[in-house]
Amino acid sequence: MPLQQELIEKALLAGKWDTSVVSSPMADLAKSVVDGDFGGALQSAFAKKVFTRPPTDTSPDTALFSPDVPITGDVATDDVIRLILAIACLHAFIQVNWTGPDLDFKVLDVLQVASDITEESLNQKAVSELACGGEPAYHLAQYAMLLRSAQMLLDVPSRHCPSLPWWKLRAAIINEQLLDEAVPIPPSILSALDPLTLAYADDPELSGRLELEKGLLQHTLSQDKLSAEYFIKAARATGMEYELTGALGKRTKFQQNELSQLVLLAESQLKLDEAVEDSASGAPASGGPVPETLQLNDDTLLEQTAFTASSPSAHARLSHLDPSSQPPLHPLDQSILLAMCLNVKNTSPVHGLTAEQMAPYVARVISHPRNWSVHTMALLLRARLESNRTRTVERATLQLQALIEQMPSADAPVAERLRYVHALPLPSKWEMERELARRFLSLGAVRSALDIFTRLEMWEDAVTCWQALEQRDMGVRIVRDLLEGRKAEAELVLARGKTATTDAHRARMDRARAAKLWCILGDLEPENAAAHYERAWAVSGETAGRAMRSLGGYHFARAQYHEAIACLNKAVAINPLLARSWFVLGCACMRVEEWADARAAFTRCVTIDEEDGESWSNLASMYMRMGAGDSADADAETPAVPFENKLLAFRALKQGLRSAYDKWRMWYNYMVVAVDVGELAEAARALGRVVEMRGAEGLDEDVLERLVTAITRAPAVDPAAAASTPNEGRALLRPVTHLLEDIVLPRVSSSPRVFRAYARLLTWESRWDDALKASMDAYRCSAAGTIQKSETDVEKWREAVRDVEDVVDALRNFGPRAKDAGPTKWRLQARSVVRTFMGRTEDVFGEEPEWSKVAEMLEELKNETKIEL
Repeated sequence: MPLQQELIEKALLAGKWDTSVVSSPMADLAKSVVDGDFGGALQSAFAKKVFTRPPTDTSPDTALFSPDVPITGDVATDDVIRLILAIACLHAFIQVNWTGPDLDFKVLDVLQVASDITEESLNQKAVSELACGGEPAYHLAQYAMLLRSAQMLLDVPSRHCPSLPWWKLRAAIINEQLLDEAVPIPPSILSALDPLTLAYADDPELSGRLELEKGLLQHTLSQDKLSAEYFIKAARATGMEYELTGALGKRTKFQQNELSQLVLLAESQLKLDEAVEDSASGAPASGGPVPETLQLNDDTLLEQTAFTASSPSAHARLSHLDPSSQPPLHPLDQSILLAMCLNVKNTSPVHGLTAEQMAPYVARVISHPRNWSVHTMALLLRARLESNRTRTVERATLQLQALIEQMPSADAPVAERLRYVHALPLPSKWEMERELARRFLSLGAVRSALDIFTRLEMWEDAVTCWQALEQRDMGVRIVRDLLEGRKAEAELVLARGKTATTDAHRARMDRARAAKLWCILGDLEPENAAAHYERAWAVSGETAGRAMRSLGGYHFARAQYHEAIACLNKAVAINPLLARSWFVLGCACMRVEEWADARAAFTRCVTIDEEDGESWSNLASMYMRMGAGDSADADAETPAVPFENKLLAFRALKQGLRSAYDKWRMWYNYMVVAVDVGELAEAARALGRVVEMRGAEGLDEDVLERLVTAITRAPAVDPAAAASTPNEGRALLRPVTHLLEDIVLPRVSSSPRVFRAYARLLTWESRWDDALKASMDAYRCSAAGTIQKSETDVEKWREAVRDVEDVVDALRNFGPRAKDAGPTKWRLQARSVVRTFMGRTEDVFGEEPEWSKVAEMLEELKNETKIEL
């Protein structure tokens, strides 16, 4: 590849022009795109050749232009020009729908089409074609034909543009953000990026960008574990050092003592092109203004944590950083930190520390604004963090509103706004407005939220507002007006559906909009829900995944499991990325005992979301049910479950408990399966966790006794203890001792089985005094120790006799060895126990055959005492 072309492609990827590129018509075209002059690029002589429909082509079935038309006569040059024009279309679409300001040209200024074609019809056609996977694209996206044109140009095969797969990735991510739900992307998009990983390995900025954007794609698809790996790779590629640590500081105005506060220490290795920002203004010295950072103005909280001007205890490579005055970061490194912040949010359990973990990431970026889009994303994340705190909710809402209002302005150059837009999960304009409306709704400003949803034609959210206002009938009327053509959107949908056209793809996607409305109507009218969902399925030409998801849920709620399975199988075939559909499908299969299908469904659930503890639990349950009928013991009343299945169930529960730590049922199931597969150390941990959560009610005495038996059946003096497995003998002693002494005994004080098990354990350790005490504790809460004179149940009395025999045996065995018992003390204690028992029960049970045993026991103890004396 010629050097000039390589430099041009790198400049386009980085969004920054390389002054070493020699001027030429192709280079000038590329520079205009990098500088944000998309109107000039798309109305150039090159563009006119590409975007003009051949005069001989009058078929309505063909595209509006031929993307592979020859341009200059040189194939390599044509490929590069085509790529440049595709980038111009893509970035113009992003400008008008994401970053602002508005474009200074129209699509009809670019496409040379028939005079009867309007901007509206072009946009409708493009929106229809951008929908995929059964999910409609947002119908009010502006200039959608620009994105379609970019896709068409990028789809032209090229052997001369190595960066083409990267631009396909960027276009795919933008397209995903237009859809109601994320849908799978072709695997070829990611696999085609592998050569670029090697090609740009020596360029830290481009290498970091590539890994970051791969991670953002996985984030869009809710693959948080994969995205986290890519974000870490991106940081390694750029060489950024970072560490979340603690430093002394103050968070409130009246705080007297400095306390340890979370702080993110970070340092860039990438070269900063711009001068360090002016400390007074906080704005970049070069690069244009950034969105306004609203002040908190709280009477208690400081604007930001005031750290002590000293180095914290941190990593050696970052110990030189002062947490109160860190150097500015490169905007790409700032983008990576914001991406990591997203992953903290998605992979942490829902607890109070999540916001505390995210806040230092955001604060590190906000402290040094260096790019318009990066700073916008940081402020947006801060607004999300602050939306749930009383003292900061007002600023959060006002900041979000300010971010929306500043987009149409031209205060920052287009090139700066777009330079890092692909490195950020920046939401579109309508998504930011939807977020603001939902914020209003959460604050009780339902009318304000309704106004925004109505203007954005987000009818599902608008219906939610009407329901909040207790006017469900109004929501039903709106949807019916749309479907019957009494509202503008429905008129457009129906008009497109009635237009004479043979474009099957376009017609199908137009119907998808109407299908969504039928689904909303089904949600609003439960009495006619099934009919509405089926109508949506029919209207969409059997492509609306939403219709089958809703209908499947409808049947499941009414215990019509076979019908639910049929619907949900269709839904997941259309869009397999939605974990909820797989989960309900798995539950339906469980109810009809289709274990293999249920296992497959729950496997997909945990593949999509590894933090789904409930799916892991259900998956384990399926493993415990599968294969039993195929075992050699199939004729038995309870066929054996294959050990391999038990082991898989154990692993599934272990994985699920990482995200379901507070679910006692999962811990109990984990304990049972752990005992079954011989993982007794894990069983002890699980039993302890259940008892911690449920107290005495959660104690399984059978499991406890089995754990003690696993220890006591091994030799007490084991020369190979260090090499023994953790599930027997001395290696198991520590977890079981911790379980008994620190968890069970402080919570369970009335179970003789617990004290007997403890006594057995202490006997094995030769702790005679403790073993004797545990035996006496077991006796005190046994049937013999609690029996009353009024007792008449002979079976309970016989059980009590056995308890007396047990405690006498314990005194006889442990007494001589116990330090505190003395040579005769244990016999006197045994005589006292037997005498007390006889005194309580002689009147009622003195004639029972077992009474003679008790009398003989007492006489024997008396004789032994006389001999001792």
